[in-house]
Amino acid sequence: MTNRKPVPTVPESAWFKSSYSSGEGGECVEVADATGAVHIRDSKVLAGPVLTVTPHAWADFVVLAAGRPA
Repeated sequence: MTNRKPVPTVPESAWFKSSYSSGEGGECVEVADATGAVHIRDSKVLAGPVLTVTPHAWADFVVLAAGRPA
């Protein structure tokens, strides 16, 4: 079963990288915050797939990635 949805239209100006990302390329993700959703994409493949999660799921992920207790 596939649950593919169209890639959301997000203005290029909405995407940002972490302040921890270097300006030298490499493996980075970009994030765009929208009403009711957070979009995540590979910074090297701008026209590639976009993962969309709820703001709550994104906040939980950030806490987990930072190594802080929930």
